[in-house]
Amino acid sequence: MATGMLPSDFIDKFVHVARSPEPDLATAALLIARLEYPHLDASHYLDRLDSMGRAAAVRLGRAPDGDPRLQVAALNDYLFEEEGFAGNRKHYDDPRNSFLNAVLDRRSGIPVTLALVYMEVARRAGLRVEGVNFPGRFLLRLPTGAPAAGGDALILDPFHRGAILSETDCRRLLSDHAGADAEFEPALLARATKLQILIRMLVNLKRIYVKMRSFPQGLAMTELLLALDPSALTELRDRGLLAYNLNDFPAALRDLEAYLRFTARGDGERPKENTEQAEIWEHVKALRRRVAGLN
Repeated sequence: MATGMLPSDFIDKFVHVARSPEPDLATAALLIARLEYPHLDASHYLDRLDSMGRAAAVRLGRAPDGDPRLQVAALNDYLFEEEGFAGNRKHYDDPRNSFLNAVLDRRSGIPVTLALVYMEVARRAGLRVEGVNFPGRFLLRLPTGAPAAGGDALILDPFHRGAILSETDCRRLLSDHAGADAEFEPALLARATKLQILIRMLVNLKRIYVKMRSFPQGLAMTELLLALDPSALTELRDRGLLAYNLNDFPAALRDLEAYLRFTARGDGERPKENTEQAEIWEHVKALRRRVAGLN
């Protein structure tokens, strides 16, 4: 992947697909994957999902009509037993776990990408399964029309072979992620929007790439995050910092100055010392000297 801004036509296409009212997540996810696999043939993977959906429909057809637990059992058996999908616990931060094509090829992923496979196969099989943007662990929900942990839904954990979770299980997951004082609310188990799912995928990838010091890739993910939500100030800040690490000083200065403008105190004064904004201000002063030296 080349250093620098993503082509505007690629960003426009991604935003168009991501904001489309159609439920198809796979096409948007495969566009993200093209950043790492530029010669990827998306139609090959969409065809594979179609084929898996047809096979899953046969399995679901054997389950008694209207029994959601048996539907879950049939779909789990197909995906995790027959197809062999599994959570990659040993190499969780391998970027391949976050790219849909690699997850389909390797049968291995993290919660959000395994959930994406689950949702897309279920949709093609005629079963509506939704994402849940739960803190620390992306989950799934199958609407049932009867009271369950997520209200009128069964809550599933795609990282643990589609296990059905009770409210107690969900509370434990939240506590493990956010601490014993974290307050559980039923709203945490609400349906995730298409944008929320894609943003979670991009944030995961950005974190992984920054941890690997793969700054060009991290910058690309930040570009897409800002394209989806131009008001995301943390992404504006991070784009500036990543550009700084890539020695693109004019771009870094532009973003960090904008970040300071948007986060300035109401009285227009610069932030006081010992704050994040003060550290950014020091970067800006250094960048102004560097950029002045380039002219």
